[in-house]
Amino acid sequence: MTTIPPLVLEVPEVMTALRMSRSKVYDLIRTKKLESFTEGRLRRIPVTALHDYLRTKKEENAQ
Repeated sequence: MTTIPPLVLEVPEVMTALRMSRSKVYDLIRTKKLESFTEGRLRRIPVTALHDYLRTKKEENAQ
C-alpha cells in the first residue's frame, strides 16, 4: 500500500517543521507571509505554502 504525503499541515506540524513558536507561525499567517485556510475551526497550511515561504526566505537571504 502506498502512503500519500499530506497536502495540508496543522499549525503544530508547521511549528515543528520550521522550529518556530505557535505565536510566530500565527504571526506569519496574520501578515500573509504564510498562506492558510480554515476548515471548520481548524487552521490548515498547504504544504505548497510552506515551500513558497521557505523559497521566499531563501531568496531574501541570498541578496
